[in-house]
Amino acid sequence: MSWSCQQTDKGLSPRLLLLWKSLYLGAMSSGATVLAVDLGGTTVKAGLVNAGGDILYQNSLPTMAEEGPHVVIGQIEKALREVMENGAFPLRSAIGIGSPGVVDESGTVKSPPNLRGWDEVHLAEELRKRFSGFSVAVENDANVAAIAESKFGAGVDIRDFLFIIWGTGVGGGIILDNKIFRGPTGGAGEVGHISIDHEGPRCNCGGTGCIEAYIGQRYLSERTAAKLREGAVSSLTRLVGGDLAKIEPVFIAEAAQSGDAFARDVLEEAGTLLGFAIAAVMNTLDLRVSIIGGGISAAGDFVLEAIEESVRRQVLKPLRPAIRVLRATQGNAAGLLGAAGLVL
Repeated sequence: MSWSCQQTDKGLSPRLLLLWKSLYLGAMSSGATVLAVDLGGTTVKAGLVNAGGDILYQNSLPTMAEEGPHVVIGQIEKALREVMENGAFPLRSAIGIGSPGVVDESGTVKSPPNLRGWDEVHLAEELRKRFSGFSVAVENDANVAAIAESKFGAGVDIRDFLFIIWGTGVGGGIILDNKIFRGPTGGAGEVGHISIDHEGPRCNCGGTGCIEAYIGQRYLSERTAAKLREGAVSSLTRLVGGDLAKIEPVFIAEAAQSGDAFARDVLEEAGTLLGFAIAAVMNTLDLRVSIIGGGISAAGDFVLEAIEESVRRQVLKPLRPAIRVLRATQGNAAGLLGAAGLVL
């Protein structure tokens, strides 16, 4: 909910009002409230976030991705101005943005999926023109989600960890010394494109055997449907009305949680495969903790247990005693919170 000095004037005695305004203005002048944007393929979310990780006000607009970069940036501006009009105005003139695609240090977004014509868009520069005097920071959406967990979620007390977002694809973010590790061009953390089989299936990225080509939403659904066509018995067939083309992870999770052995095996296998990729990163970077977010990760504790067991088997022996796989806690708020974390 939005809150502002004007909204609280009514009903207070002059003395209490003076005290309240003093506290309010003191908090605002500390610069602890910023604007945040979560840019997605279908929706732009904007919000006002404080240093404690409270989303004080938020809205959403359609991205209008098919209309090209100029229109999308216009939607971002519109969402932000609506927040500024209806939320408490952030005296700290800063905007943080989470965006799909590779994002370099200048805030240029390169080739994000689901955004037409975004081969290379100077997003930070464009918004600085539209919001004079504001600092603007842009980061990849998976990195932003990792920042949200580091600052406000499961990773608050963890100095170094690997973040995985498992949903439509498999993305990642690496937190080292409480900071995002982005690499020289912003491309670090692409865990989904670690190959676990050089002769494996072709991934959408062009590589072979990528973990995403096994457990990304579309691939997982297709592999599950293929097993059912080969004769596997499952309540999944009933859940999708006999149309195996309609199988999605949400149905697999629903069947697994209702006791369907086949569906549970599918998700446990997916978790085991993901564990191979995570272990490769942990062996490379000497990490001990992975935090898992995204829709599929919420399927049940048995999935996280399968991931952790797989990681333990694959990492070097000295790492095994300290291995932990945790569930992310920020859910749908991670985009806004992590974007705010860029500038808080």
